[in-house]
Amino acid sequence: MPDSKPPLGQDSAYPCTYSPDLLCPIARNDARQGIGICADLPFHGTDVWNAWDLTWLGAANRPAVATAQILVPADSPNLIESKSLKLYLNSFSMSQFDGASAVAETIASDLGACLGAPIEVRVTPVAETENDLIARLAGTCIDFTEVQCSSWEVDAGLLQVNDNDIVTEDLHSHLLRSECPVTSQPDIGSVQIRYRGPRIAPESLLRYIVSFRQHKDFHEACIERMFVDIVQRCKVDRLSIYGRYQRRGGIDINPFRSNFEDCPRNLRLWRQ
Repeated sequence: MPDSKPPLGQDSAYPCTYSPDLLCPIARNDARQGIGICADLPFHGTDVWNAWDLTWLGAANRPAVATAQILVPADSPNLIESKSLKLYLNSFSMSQFDGASAVAETIASDLGACLGAPIEVRVTPVAETENDLIARLAGTCIDFTEVQCSSWEVDAGLLQVNDNDIVTEDLHSHLLRSECPVTSQPDIGSVQIRYRGPRIAPESLLRYIVSFRQHKDFHEACIERMFVDIVQRCKVDRLSIYGRYQRRGGIDINPFRSNFEDCPRNLRLWRQ
């Protein structure tokens, strides 16, 4: 594990030869303790990281390009500091590897050691991705609900339900915005909420999502806070939350948390 200060928010060199020591872990417990999550997680899930700028040298030093999908289990002790992952993947650019499978195995091994859990990595050549279609989140988009927004820090008290109307539904919004806790850069994304329980008033859910607008936390922590707030405030018995964030530095981060279903497919939305 690196002992130096995490690179996020710092001026950094960009090594171009394979450098696994660039990876920097961040403990999940710090953010979780702040929202009342202790040893027993109230959810399971996966953080889906898509890296779009992956390149290395193949046979005869001919450059190869591909995308990487990195699946990190939500119960891993650590997550990866995003800039350190960007620097690490850039270090492949002038290093030789024997094909996509060797690159995938190397990334999985290095990240697993840093995160403290097995990591699944899929490295996909251009020919298998260039025809991928843009997907749409399931359910009803609540973004056109008429609301007056005035809360710019997270407020679970905004959430309201109809206790007499038990439903199973999917809702989504493209108005999610939070801020990096280190650099204050905006993190823009979409979020899908699938639940069973008392009907959540869509206007209250939209106000709640908008209340993250100036909240400073990492992507994973924002989605986990949503999960905890909706379970506690809305008394739902089934809940899945899927955040799909725009990429920064060639990487997008997409946390999924649920108490009843497996991670859905790795969608690519209109802004991704």
